[in-house]
Amino acid sequence: MELAVEELMPRLLPVGDCDLPEDFDPSVPPRTPQEYLRRVQIEAARCPDVVVAQIDPKKLRKKQTVNISISGCQPAPEGYSPTLKWQQQQVANFSAVRQSLNKHRSHWRSQHLDSNVNMPKLEDEEGWKKFCLGERVYSEIESLSDNENLGIDYMKVGFPPLLSIVSRMNQATVTSVLEYLIIWFGEKKFTPELGRWFYALLACLEKPLLPEAHSLIRQLARRCSEVRVLEENKTEEQVSALNLIICLVSRYFDQRDLADEPS
Repeated sequence: MELAVEELMPRLLPVGDCDLPEDFDPSVPPRTPQEYLRRVQIEAARCPDVVVAQIDPKKLRKKQTVNISISGCQPAPEGYSPTLKWQQQQVANFSAVRQSLNKHRSHWRSQHLDSNVNMPKLEDEEGWKKFCLGERVYSEIESLSDNENLGIDYMKVGFPPLLSIVSRMNQATVTSVLEYLIIWFGEKKFTPELGRWFYALLACLEKPLLPEAHSLIRQLARRCSEVRVLEENKTEEQVSALNLIICLVSRYFDQRDLADEPS
């Protein structure tokens, strides 16, 4: 099944019109969300059929502490509740993304990373926050200077969840990074960088969920429901992104008590 990635991701993040300039070159690092989405689509189309290796359970973290809350999500603000048809479409799209990622994981894991991609160690919480969000978001800098806007510095703007990166993350790493970013989100505002990584990490979670992952995604959905209610200057794009995360947690990962009631 061929997945139109650019039709899916705008529902998660406000990337605007996905039309690209005629001189778009997929061989160079993406400079805009539109170029990133198109590059992911091209990468997926070029992948050969591969055999997916099984995860070694011995590599998963031991002595896990799990705290599970039974509290649900806060209802969506009036006028922002997603329809059942919309939620079903997001689940179908997400399922296709997961299938594609699993099918081509070995291929992307074998690709060489650029020299500037230094993935932090598993236990380096601050390192992962900076890696995913960038110095600008991590340090809460509102904007880049004119000189910095001339080119992309991924240390400042954060590395996007490229296939060559997330394919190298085992379940222990996926769970840890998800936890680090949820902790961040518990005190900070929602950003496009967070949205991209939450979606990618959820796509990498294996089912059936480990207890720790189960607790984390429920915590994430509840936080999304809080933010969409409390955010004073909310936009339709932002609420749609939060709705999407809640939808995936509740309907794809079977946490139905957290689901939005259809509008």
